[in-house]
Amino acid sequence: MIAVAFLIALFVISAIAVLTSGGSVAQLPLGPMALLIGLFLLFFGAGIYIAAALGILGIIAGFAFSNRPFWDFIGQMVWGPTTNFVLVAVPLFLLMGEIMLRAGLSDQLYRSLNLWFQRVPGGLLHTNIASSSVFSAISGSSVATAATMGAVALPYFRKTAYAPPMVLGSLAAGGALGNLIPPGITFIVYGLITETSVGQLYVAAVGPSLLVVLLFTAVIFAHGLRHPLPRPPKIPLAAKLKGLAGLIPTAILIFIVLGTIYTGLATPTESAALGVTAAIAFSLFSGRFSWRMLDESAKATAHTTAFVGLILCGAYVLNFIFGALGVPQAMAQFVASLPVPPWVIMALIIGFYLALGTFMEGFSMIVTTIPVIFPLVKALGYDPVWFGVVVTMLVEIALISPPDGTVLYVLQGMRGQPGPITDVFKGVLPFIGAYVLAVVILMIVPELALWLPRVAR
Repeated sequence: MIAVAFLIALFVISAIAVLTSGGSVAQLPLGPMALLIGLFLLFFGAGIYIAAALGILGIIAGFAFSNRPFWDFIGQMVWGPTTNFVLVAVPLFLLMGEIMLRAGLSDQLYRSLNLWFQRVPGGLLHTNIASSSVFSAISGSSVATAATMGAVALPYFRKTAYAPPMVLGSLAAGGALGNLIPPGITFIVYGLITETSVGQLYVAAVGPSLLVVLLFTAVIFAHGLRHPLPRPPKIPLAAKLKGLAGLIPTAILIFIVLGTIYTGLATPTESAALGVTAAIAFSLFSGRFSWRMLDESAKATAHTTAFVGLILCGAYVLNFIFGALGVPQAMAQFVASLPVPPWVIMALIIGFYLALGTFMEGFSMIVTTIPVIFPLVKALGYDPVWFGVVVTMLVEIALISPPDGTVLYVLQGMRGQPGPITDVFKGVLPFIGAYVLAVVILMIVPELALWLPRVAR
């Protein structure tokens, strides 16, 4: 109910702003606007595919509020943004992660890190966060990170005394790092919609990523102290150092992908292509490459890319209609004129995203709300790069927020032993609290995100 209230409030503000702006929409009665709000809630509440819901809402809004022949431009408005060169990075990063999973590199990564963390309070739970963090640096997708590391890690826990809620919660939290740690796909989409530098977003995400990882580690450390488990036998330092060899392929991939982006040698799209080439080379070197493996990786990539692409198409239709009607600009002017400090408006925006994330998929949140919210944020004087990091963190929280977090259901479906979904819900709550704390810290200390991009320029 809180989420619905926030959503209704946002659209009511939009309606008031438009109706008081003196634009062409102001001449229309409140009935069509109320109908549009009702349809929005109905479509998403009924579980209609997000791409279809966005496209249909855009067409209805166009017919209800405009007398322009906008249908003549639908093909062009969809074709232009979806053929953007930056967007090519999305399937390439996904393909790289799929090849890594099938080449066994993620399993090597987990086993190597486990040698170093298993005797720390919290044990294997630390390995979940650490391995997910490293894999996120070459995956770019939270769902892919959670699915990959879940497939690798869950077998390790089936004969241990670890509580299932914390095991699943730590894997969900680790998966939530997939979009925040560069090269997150959400940054690419945000940069495309707002015309913000993707490279600057990647650089800005480094500090907040480290903050979130440290907070997750603190949660697990505190849990390990409260619920100690028998410590495994001590592993000689020589064995630990030898195990680091399993990290070499992943480290090289990270260096190729992020190194070329941060040094300016390649764009995110070009670095993604280099990453795919390197992943194929490692699969050949490990002896796991086959045409069947490559075909399965390509099919999985095509499935996810089609899902993302259709959502973008529907969102661009809706965004074009709203932009033509002046809704984002009017809303920004209205909210910016409210007699409250900018940070109060930003706190309300963050609360809106937290509420929206309880019933709406994270990627859909970006493409649906950013065109309306972004002009408002700029009118308040906030840095677009900083806001890109904040909204990406909020999307990640949405992906692990009960009852509709996508990552939660991915992990529930991967459990080898039957158990209630409430195990995942219960286990992820401490990590959601830590993530929200990270957002609050970033609001208080924005330099955590802005310092590095300023130095790197």
